[in-house]
Amino acid sequence: MSIIGSLQSSPIITRHPSNPILTAADVPYNPALVFNAGVTKYEGRYVMLFRNDYGNAQEQTLLPSSTTNIGLAFSNDGIHWDVQHKPCFGIESEEIIRTYDPRLTVIDGRCYLCFAVDTKHGVRGGVAVTDDFVSFEVLSMSAPDNRNMVLFPEKIGGKYVRLERPFPVYGKAGKDSFDIWISDSPDLKYWGSTELLLGLEKVPFANDKIGPGAPPVKTSKGWLTTFHSVDIDPSRGKNGWEPFWKKRYCAGIMLLDLNDPYQIVGMSSEPLLAPETVYEREGFRNDVIFPGGMILEDDGEVKIYYGGADTVECLATAHVDDLVNLCLNGK
Repeated sequence: MSIIGSLQSSPIITRHPSNPILTAADVPYNPALVFNAGVTKYEGRYVMLFRNDYGNAQEQTLLPSSTTNIGLAFSNDGIHWDVQHKPCFGIESEEIIRTYDPRLTVIDGRCYLCFAVDTKHGVRGGVAVTDDFVSFEVLSMSAPDNRNMVLFPEKIGGKYVRLERPFPVYGKAGKDSFDIWISDSPDLKYWGSTELLLGLEKVPFANDKIGPGAPPVKTSKGWLTTFHSVDIDPSRGKNGWEPFWKKRYCAGIMLLDLNDPYQIVGMSSEPLLAPETVYEREGFRNDVIFPGGMILEDDGEVKIYYGGADTVECLATAHVDDLVNLCLNGK
């Protein structure tokens, strides 16, 4: 395994001066960490579903993973958030340990939620739908081991389409080496036509794994698509709350064909976002950026929401033309 070395964010990206835009202190039910949110626009306002992990930030300890759930916040500007008084989603069953990592996509006027669950028999990804963020109907659950699912915001060729990241540890000699896959469905329940979209070996700034980020947004040149990338460096040491953390997460970006999203039109060979600020480099897990939400505004601004250091939620912006050109030009 080759060491990646230093990485920098693209100069086209701007971190919002209010970062982090959501922290545990903003949430009335006292989680230790608030991050990896799904964000969309729905019925005239911004909606955020965010991951809560409970524990003691001062003592840098977490409670058991069963205390993880998903919170809800609304905003009029996408920057300042009104956090609701209790979590909005989680699945309680004898089999499921926790529910986490929400992603939001609006399709035909309804809001769809992709999520992950840890179970006693492996990691699964799910798709649910809601009209009010109070009641959710779970439409489908994957077989283990699969997660990081995101939906495209419209049917393509008469089918729903999603990106996903299976965990083929057994098939890859018992080690991390995970890739981005793509599937389609006639009804959001039954998924097939699964193909490899992007292999780890095609991303110069990753040596461990990659996976989907935010749900894609539609542009005239193709589907603008973020992904997360991970590299390992054994010299990183403790690097956070855990006994050791040798990984770094960045955000990458690529463009998929409008009519055939199984085809990559272009991809930046360098990260869109790399950990550089204090809120990205210091936290539960240092050096982590994880994109989970992306909104294309009418004026061409793209809002990219991402988790920082697995601890807080942040916002970066860029113009859609610059992002598309970055993909088409390669860097």
